[in-house]
Amino acid sequence: MAEEKTEATEQESCPACGSQKHTPRSEKLKHDVDRRINRAIGQLNGIKNMVDSDRYCGDVLTQLAAVESAVKAISREVMRDHLETCVVEQVQEGNVEVVDEVMDLFKKFY
Repeated sequence: MAEEKTEATEQESCPACGSQKHTPRSEKLKHDVDRRINRAIGQLNGIKNMVDSDRYCGDVLTQLAAVESAVKAISREVMRDHLETCVVEQVQEGNVEVVDEVMDLFKKFY
């Protein structure tokens, strides 16, 4: 448990946007998200092949709906982690402005 506490206080910087995540993601979450993303990539490749081979539009649309659902499920998992870690920490530190960020995120995904 002490090891987790030490890990949680380290900061990781996002090279793309400069944002810092104070709590590293769990290995379980990383593995689950990685697995789900790979599955969605496989589905998208399958859809590309369906389009290339002139498969029936209804079948293609059904597969696109399945991929969209899979990506939304990934978003929900990452959102849950964000709420349980980053947001809770920020609120505990007195930063209630993080609620505005969460509301903006909800608008994007839901």
